[in-house]
Amino acid sequence: MTEDLSPAERYAAARLRAAEQATALAAFRDMYEFDLDPFQTEACKALEAGKGVLVAAPTGSGKTIVGEFAVHLALAQGKKCFYTTPIKALSNQKYSDLAKRYGADKVGLLTGDNSVNSDAPVVVMTTEVLRNMLYAGSQSLLGLGYVVMDEVHYLSDRFRGAVWEEVIIHLPPSVTLVSLSATVSNAEEFGDWLDTVRGDTEVIVSEHRPVPLFQHVLAGRRMYDLFEEGEGRKRAVNPDLTRMARMESARPTWGRDKRRGKNIREADRERDRRQRSRVWTPGRPEVIERLDAGGLLPAITFIFSRAGCEAAVQQCLHAGLRLNDDEARAKVREIVEARTSSIPDEDLHVLGYFEWLEGLERGIAAHHAGMLPTFKEVVEELFVRGLVKAVFATETLALGINMPARSVVLEKLVKWNGEQHADITPGEYTQLTGRAGRRGIDIEGHAVVLWQRGMNPEHLAGLAGTRTYPLRSSFRPSYNMAVNLVDQFGRHRSRELLETSFAQFQADRSVVGISRQVQRNEEGLEGYKASMTCHLGDFEEYARLRRQLGDRETELARHGVSQRRAAAAGALEKLKPGDVIHVPTGKYAGLALVLDPGLPAGRSHGHRGFDHQDGPRPLVLTAERQVKRLAAMDFPVPVEPLERMRIPKSFNARSPQSRRDLASALRSKAGHIVPDRHHKQRAAAADDREIARLRTEIRAHPCHGCSDREDHARWAERYHRLVRDTTQLERKIEGRTNTIARTFDRIVKLLTELDYLRGDEVTENGKRLARLYGELDLLASECLRAGVWEGLSPAELAACASALVYESRSGDDALAPKVPSGKAKEALGEMVRIWGRLDALEEDFKINQTEGVGQREPDLGFAWAAYMWASDKGLDEVLREADMPAGDFVRWCKQVIDVLGQISAAAPVSGTEGSTTVARNARKAVDGLLRGVVAYSSVG
Repeated sequence: MTEDLSPAERYAAARLRAAEQATALAAFRDMYEFDLDPFQTEACKALEAGKGVLVAAPTGSGKTIVGEFAVHLALAQGKKCFYTTPIKALSNQKYSDLAKRYGADKVGLLTGDNSVNSDAPVVVMTTEVLRNMLYAGSQSLLGLGYVVMDEVHYLSDRFRGAVWEEVIIHLPPSVTLVSLSATVSNAEEFGDWLDTVRGDTEVIVSEHRPVPLFQHVLAGRRMYDLFEEGEGRKRAVNPDLTRMARMESARPTWGRDKRRGKNIREADRERDRRQRSRVWTPGRPEVIERLDAGGLLPAITFIFSRAGCEAAVQQCLHAGLRLNDDEARAKVREIVEARTSSIPDEDLHVLGYFEWLEGLERGIAAHHAGMLPTFKEVVEELFVRGLVKAVFATETLALGINMPARSVVLEKLVKWNGEQHADITPGEYTQLTGRAGRRGIDIEGHAVVLWQRGMNPEHLAGLAGTRTYPLRSSFRPSYNMAVNLVDQFGRHRSRELLETSFAQFQADRSVVGISRQVQRNEEGLEGYKASMTCHLGDFEEYARLRRQLGDRETELARHGVSQRRAAAAGALEKLKPGDVIHVPTGKYAGLALVLDPGLPAGRSHGHRGFDHQDGPRPLVLTAERQVKRLAAMDFPVPVEPLERMRIPKSFNARSPQSRRDLASALRSKAGHIVPDRHHKQRAAAADDREIARLRTEIRAHPCHGCSDREDHARWAERYHRLVRDTTQLERKIEGRTNTIARTFDRIVKLLTELDYLRGDEVTENGKRLARLYGELDLLASECLRAGVWEGLSPAELAACASALVYESRSGDDALAPKVPSGKAKEALGEMVRIWGRLDALEEDFKINQTEGVGQREPDLGFAWAAYMWASDKGLDEVLREADMPAGDFVRWCKQVIDVLGQISAAAPVSGTEGSTTVARNARKAVDGLLRGVVAYSSVG
């Protein structure tokens, strides 16, 4: 209490409060109705102190507060802030949030599809947009103070993760980075890398969930807790679940013993029936009814199948499930009609609008990538408003979208990973169940797993209790990345930059630090070089002559040392018991009597006095009465006997009296002898012709007469030492994994072969490639170079462009895809042939597609759909021919539009050598695709 404080203490406390109130954080806190959590406060304080931050915390814990504080700081300091997200949906959502808080005039949006107020001080964008800005050296980067990277754990993404690392590496050092991540098990490792490449970065990890999460298993009509009551790091699994699993796996007891009576067999059957009747998997409508009855709605049920999500909605509708009252139904219809008013009436039936609306009015919906983006947005809005209470979703919903629920249901713990059915990982389980528990609404969240035959409760407990979601880099150099890097930094510096990637950091953590040291050394070398500059001549050349002289003298001296060592070892081998010697150096230097030369007759190396490397180790008695076994290092020069003494047969080395008597005799016998310590050595240097030549050249050099010669020489010596250290560091890097740089080297060689690069020069071909992003960047560039698309109509060009981005879903490519005839078919065939040549070239240069590098085969599976839609065909006809959901169709159209935009930018324009129609037709193809459902779907 303040009244208990002294006046001085009260004054100090008042000053502290005043200082805190003057901070930007205090003003920021006042903007919120709730108090910040400790991890949020810690991260914000670090930001205000000028540090970068990595915040790793559970879904729904409020990480974005830290990102919003970066926005607040930027505006307060008159700087820019870029807020990046991995997907357009998140960018749109964040733009809306920030525009409401700071005003639409201060916030912009850049997603590739949309460009709103792009010169604003705060711009929300996808990470790819920022990467492209960095490579292009955009003027928008001027004044940039902060970059927020939301969902930074996306850098694990196999297809797009490299973009995050490119941005982190290339951002100017003056930019403060705010990295927001889901809870990952190696946050400290990632933070160490950020600290290495970005400078002072504080890692803030929070395992605390604002809303506690309870784990359950739903079996039959009963909801079981997964864990027994009690807190602790190692919680016991509910024994009821263990018993159920054991009972289910046991074989029926009835009918095993024919000698048993009929009544006993019937009793066994009845008991088994009763037990098994309690253990069954409830149907989807029953699950929702059970959650509703328990007050556990709204809920998200994760089903790892789009068809399963749609089927679940239909099952609930057929069961007569209604979760909304009349008032809620009316509100749903009002919102839906307003949000879909731009969709033409003729398309509504094709899109399944009326069935979808019926589910929404009842409070039930699906959510997956196959849905029309507008439909997904409506589901998200209604769910957040509490007007949709049961959503059946694929796992893609768990990535990013702010859509928490009171409960999360997992139907199965197995999913198709594209190759096989595999168990979900603890990280995936954590991500999925992390949606449960709405901050500020729920006091607790609930994760419910449906009982399945063969379920292992211990395995489920391992998933629920393990926090293993490691961040693994997916960074790989690409052709586009290579030409952009070389264009901006040159080959050598580009290679160094790639060595600092998180991928390389994880492959060999020390390489990143070494690479940074090499960069610092190279900067230091420039300074040293300037300091040793001499007005009389080339001091670097003069210093090299002096160094050669010193090296030659050292070599001769070393040779002399080597000779002396050999002579010393030979002299030791000649020693005999009774020899009086003078030990030249070491702790026992001085007069000594040899008791045992350490080399028995026959020179048996098994003798304990013989060292296999250093030779004899004589046992001696010193003049100070100590008996010690010496080593070769005690004899850097040859030693010769000074005298000889008889060693009494009665001498006992363990007896102090014997040692004292013999040492006294030693001093009397040889104490007066003074050894010649200065052994004459052959003056090899005086006779060496190379040394004479170097001395002559040094005296004749102009810099020899400089009055500041020795000052320059000191800088030259520092320069040489740093060159030597840098060379050693570079050898270390070369000797280690450095897979990223080696892959880059192979890519550079291939691009040089194809005339995209000439040393550090990026050719016209390379400049075209620099504007083409995507997996098939080199194929697209080669097609432009060869004029493959020249003379195609806009619709035909759209068909060809689709082959650069489309990838068939597993099982979709059983039959040869339908493609347009005529020129388009010829062009698609030529694209495949060019890919074949590139594939063979990649094999020659050891560029491996299995490592995520190289050009996959173009996929023609969307060519017909893209051609039809760009030819103004109706939605019903196109979807029927394409045999794909509306959401997939829109998503692929958006990607084709994106690549057509790149082709338009990269193709030679009118008046230049080469094609003059491709760029124009690419823009027309964009116009042809950007209509109807594609145009009014704001999220791709």
